[in-house]
Amino acid sequence: MSKLVWYVAFGSGIGGVVRLLLGNFIQQRMGASFPLGTLVINITGSFLLGFLIRYALGTPNVTPEIRAMITTGFCGGYTTFSTYSYETATLIEDGRYERASLYIILSVAIALLGVFGGFATARQVLAFRSSS
Repeated sequence: MSKLVWYVAFGSGIGGVVRLLLGNFIQQRMGASFPLGTLVINITGSFLLGFLIRYALGTPNVTPEIRAMITTGFCGGYTTFSTYSYETATLIEDGRYERASLYIILSVAIALLGVFGGFATARQVLAFRSSS
């Protein structure tokens, strides 16, 4: 395995742990009626990725390994929503508004369909297991 993979793995582990701890901390204090923990993580992850990737690309002091660790690794472990937000923002900045709109609509709609498909499949598997 390349050194880059280990950097990403390390960053992902840290990001995932931070997500778990912060999400639980927020949710325990705010209650379960609205997924505020996830919302805060998605927003802060998007902010972090936007800042970190622009900063890392703008300075020669950040090596490709460190850049991968903090962007793909940490931010990816913390939330993949940050990557979606960054890619959407890049399309908008490049003036590719139709593509950005399509990406937004398809990402949200198909992701929701995926979740509902997962719900339905889980129900069927559970029903099958309980009938066996």
